[in-house]
Amino acid sequence: MPPTLASLVQHSALKLTVRAGADRLDTPVRWAHASELADPVPYMDGGELLLVTATNLDAENAESMRRYVRRLAGAGVAGVGFAVGVNYEDIPAALLDAAEEAGLPLLEVPRRTPFLAISKAVSAAIAADQYRAVTAGFEAQRELTKAALAGDGPADLLARLAAHIDGWAALYDTSGAVLAAAPDWAARRAARLTPDVERLRDRPAPASVVVGDSEDRVELQSLGTGRRARGALAVGTGAALGTAGRYAVHSAVALLTLTTARSRSLQGAEQRLGAAVLRMLLAGQPDHARAVAGDLYGGLLDAPFRLLIAEAAAPAGFDLLTETMEAAAARSGEALLMVPEGERVVVLAADGGTAVAACASYAEAQDDRAPREGGAEDSDVVVGLSAPCGPIAVSAAYKQAEQALSVARRRGRALVEHEELAAGSVLPLLADDAVRAFADGMLRALYEHDAKGRGDLVASLRAWLSRHGQWDAAAADLGVHRHTLRYRMRRVEEILGRSLDDPDVRMELWLALKATEAAAPAEN
Repeated sequence: MPPTLASLVQHSALKLTVRAGADRLDTPVRWAHASELADPVPYMDGGELLLVTATNLDAENAESMRRYVRRLAGAGVAGVGFAVGVNYEDIPAALLDAAEEAGLPLLEVPRRTPFLAISKAVSAAIAADQYRAVTAGFEAQRELTKAALAGDGPADLLARLAAHIDGWAALYDTSGAVLAAAPDWAARRAARLTPDVERLRDRPAPASVVVGDSEDRVELQSLGTGRRARGALAVGTGAALGTAGRYAVHSAVALLTLTTARSRSLQGAEQRLGAAVLRMLLAGQPDHARAVAGDLYGGLLDAPFRLLIAEAAAPAGFDLLTETMEAAAARSGEALLMVPEGERVVVLAADGGTAVAACASYAEAQDDRAPREGGAEDSDVVVGLSAPCGPIAVSAAYKQAEQALSVARRRGRALVEHEELAAGSVLPLLADDAVRAFADGMLRALYEHDAKGRGDLVASLRAWLSRHGQWDAAAADLGVHRHTLRYRMRRVEEILGRSLDDPDVRMELWLALKATEAAAPAEN
């Protein structure tokens, strides 16, 4: 620790005597400075031991000394050393009384102790403290490096860091979830900082922020050197970090960043292996795919899994989604096969697992977010999710995911599951622009005929198709004679040049009518 007034008083060579402020001798001394100015405050930074002989002071004037001492105390001066036997044989009573009143420590400096000796003692103590701090910092670096190289995960490194800073430490993943904390009780405290970690994540690395108060000070440091942080480190202490603690924290940040970068390299290799596995599965070679997958992805292929395809407006969207899924899979120990494919990413994840759940939660949060002017954000993603499948059905699952992705894109939703399409109606799909164009082209001649007031062919066609070609029932719905309806259907055939006896024609006409109905609300 830095020198204090008490350590200077205890210095046998200085022979200092406490004359006032004996209860404040634990005050740290940042420097010793001699000044005979009547007002030295403009030249003070705070924490100095001011050495005076009172050459230019009205030291016997009570009011003058009261103002002088108050100014010094207000500027954060640690104390005053008064040299006796120079201008005054003893410390003037006015200065003593003012120091007692203000609670400012006042030390008597004997004539045989030069101010230079005090300055040297303070300088030597500060240098020794800095040396101890640097030595402790290097020792912390060695211990933390050993913990990182041990390969047992971050828990040991965090435990050693917490011991060095006399506080607690926690590691977060990219989603803001706590991966590890030391001591164990710190995990709950660290979890409350997730919103702060999320805000830090959005800043370019490296970045840091201090949260909390003087009794619960927490410093957050981002991990990584790229465009986006790859995690965060939190250290909680009761006060600002000293030199040794700062060395330890910087070392931990560097080591965790290197570990993260190494993990990203390994992920790159795993990604290339995953791409090979996916190609074999899509080629209908599940046995070969399982052999290549080995222990890395073999467990994933042994149980039902989902295939999802995601597209994003910008790379940032992929980053957030994939990091969220990776973090969820890592916490639960699930295998996750993730392969970039041009402007999208293909993922195999365990059915009912945390990665799929994390993807769904991410998409739900995106859908709940109020739309912003200007369209999609860079972080927006669109995901198509297949039904559960096994290795022999990956090709079909890929098609399912593509179909679901197309529907999600068309409906403006972040995620659509293929099971929704199978269980729902086909009618929402008719809102597609291509389908509407087909419907318009097929029915235009009938609408043009009706617009000229020469009959109601469109309504008659709709009624006849809805009654499955039953003349009497359809005519009753229209309120016309069945012969009238027969005449209208012949006119439909003549205008379209197609036979209503053809089931394909009836199907196309029915879908065209439905597509027109689906478009009507949007046009009103």
